[in-house]
Amino acid sequence: MKDLNSDIFDPTAGMDSDYSRASCASSSDADFGFAFNDSNFSDRLLRIEIMGEPPESRPDSVGCTSILDWARRKRRREDCKKDNVVDLNGCPEEQVLNGSQPDMDDAIPCDNLDDEPAQMIEELHSGDEAANGDESSWGMDCSTVIKVKTLHISSPILAAKSPFFYKLFSNGMRESEQRNVTLRITASEEAALMELLNFMYSNTLSCSTASALLDVLMAADKFEVASCMRYCSRLLRNLPMTPESALLYLELPSSVLMAEAVQPLTDAAKQYLAVRYKDITKFQEEVMALPLAGVEAILSSDDLQVASEDAVYDFILKWARTQYPKLEERREVLGARLARYIRFPFMTCRKLKKVLTCNDFDHDVACKLVLEALFFKAEAPHRQRILAADEASTSNRRFFIERAYKYRPVKVVEFDRPRQQCVVYLDLKREECANLFPSGRVYSQAFHLGGQGFFLSAHCNMDQQSSFHCFGLFLGMQEKGSVSFAVDYEFAARSKPTEEFVSKYKGNYTFTGGKAVGYRNLFAIPWTSFMAEDSHYFINGVLHLRAELTIRS
Repeated sequence: MKDLNSDIFDPTAGMDSDYSRASCASSSDADFGFAFNDSNFSDRLLRIEIMGEPPESRPDSVGCTSILDWARRKRRREDCKKDNVVDLNGCPEEQVLNGSQPDMDDAIPCDNLDDEPAQMIEELHSGDEAANGDESSWGMDCSTVIKVKTLHISSPILAAKSPFFYKLFSNGMRESEQRNVTLRITASEEAALMELLNFMYSNTLSCSTASALLDVLMAADKFEVASCMRYCSRLLRNLPMTPESALLYLELPSSVLMAEAVQPLTDAAKQYLAVRYKDITKFQEEVMALPLAGVEAILSSDDLQVASEDAVYDFILKWARTQYPKLEERREVLGARLARYIRFPFMTCRKLKKVLTCNDFDHDVACKLVLEALFFKAEAPHRQRILAADEASTSNRRFFIERAYKYRPVKVVEFDRPRQQCVVYLDLKREECANLFPSGRVYSQAFHLGGQGFFLSAHCNMDQQSSFHCFGLFLGMQEKGSVSFAVDYEFAARSKPTEEFVSKYKGNYTFTGGKAVGYRNLFAIPWTSFMAEDSHYFINGVLHLRAELTIRS
């Protein structure tokens, strides 16, 4: 027989060693479907008491027909959660195995599956009889036993598949020696439980819709059948993904989300949302309406298409103010959940100053985030790359991984005396420069001097005299209107072999809003020479540019 290691609830280290040994004696691929509910191959009777739904949680119709129905009923069920009890053949409540009993709160209604195993014994109960008979142990005024199903089970098969049943059958108490075992479930759980029991024998499911698979997944989590959770997760991943289904997968109960078997499903849901809403400006209304889990999935992506990290910060604030109008709740969500997705080191210093005074963030949290960002900005480029590489191998990618911004981040050093001056550093990767050919351009984030906003833009353009493509660099002023501003400027670039900055162009210009000035062929060489493998201007695959601006007196 094959080893069952792949079929067992994965954290075996935390389980009884007896269970680990017993489980390894079975086979994940073995088909025991012939033995399901067959007295010839069974050693116990399982009595399933099916409770009526509380009135406020009853579905509007018999079964779920879509993922949206499933979601609505999930919310309805969560509004009226009830505790379920495992009763072992009429034993008093104090003898119920609470230690291994899973959380029963998150049972969800789904499609009714009419097929039942052969030889099923089914008893119908009147509401009065059930209520009177169970009142002392249940105390549930709004739920009664509406019917009972009894089927033959094999305790070795169930115990090999589930730590829940293993503990149930081997706890050393009187119940483990009795032949009859009773489970109580709600009516909405019936179909899923029958599918789960059948899977534990045959390793297959008869249901195929998303809503039915989700119900079985929930039942598998409750009764600790990891192999069935993996099976449901795989089938759900193979179904067409939609925004509704992706969000639903990310909002499953925490016990399900934490299961390793479900991780591939949640990863696929996150990836789907990140790709669909990569350009959040294009789907702004949709994204603003998404729940927290969906927003987290989108913002965790390195491929998010945004103008700058400042825009990410502004979006998160806008979303949080819309979804959480109460300041206390908003601060909690921003500090504990969303701040990790803002890459503060790539925000402008001007915006970081606003973070410090933003009332939406707890002041201590804001100070910590801004200080960490400033320390990163102050690091030398090679240290920044080391920090980024170290963090890329971890799950927390908050600080040092740069997105593909529309406006490239810059470093700015400002001086007030003897004249107002700033030094701006702009780094471009070789791939970014290659993508400029034949007529592209890339812009820097805005920086400020004397209260005016400026930007750098790198171009691939035609040299007007020699008619070949070349690399150009320009300086522009943001504000439009009648404002004029006289500036001395100088462009420089690091160059081999010294790798020091070498001045390439100096000039002065009186800016008016919306105008730009610069040099069409900054390095005085054709584009092919500039991009060549032996180019003097790419150091470890990065072009380092510097612009110095001084206000003319």
